[in-house]
Amino acid sequence: MTVADTQLLLSAEDLLVQLQGMGIEYKTFAHPPLYTVEQSRQIRRSMPGAHVKNLFLRNKKGKMWLLTCLEDRKIDLKSVRWKLDSGSLSFCSPERLMQYLGVIPGAVTPFGVINDTGAEVQVVLDKTLLEMNPLNFHPLDNSKTTAISSGDLIKFLNATHHPPIVMDFANPGETDTCSMRET
Repeated sequence: MTVADTQLLLSAEDLLVQLQGMGIEYKTFAHPPLYTVEQSRQIRRSMPGAHVKNLFLRNKKGKMWLLTCLEDRKIDLKSVRWKLDSGSLSFCSPERLMQYLGVIPGAVTPFGVINDTGAEVQVVLDKTLLEMNPLNFHPLDNSKTTAISSGDLIKFLNATHHPPIVMDFANPGETDTCSMRET
């Protein structure tokens, strides 16, 4: 990725302006940079709602998925790859993370798809997240956390041409809970 390419990526401030333009209500909290779920647990007393983890994955053919689930959810990648019919999955490199989502490791977020203008990343959401409010994500910057409603997350994903797959990560053996979600 060149310097010119990175200038095309949206910043956290740009993202928040875009959210306002979409009519999405949010609240943003500033904090020291966080790189792990464990670090985020230590500072969240003033941040109500669901806290998540995000896995940016790819298969051998280069197809990419961003899995977003509750932070304490155990993810069975064998089950996920079977449900997605993806073949083997591995974590994406930091370079791919920056190229497609415009973020560094530790700042992975579904908001990153705003930088994926070619809609090459498929978002996969934990079904449980759709029942919780608010949801907390880094706004392209791991020194901030932005809370939005689950409905507004779906609105954002659809507006950025990333309608999510909704998967029941609580019951990895069940396959009939995986569906396209559009609102």
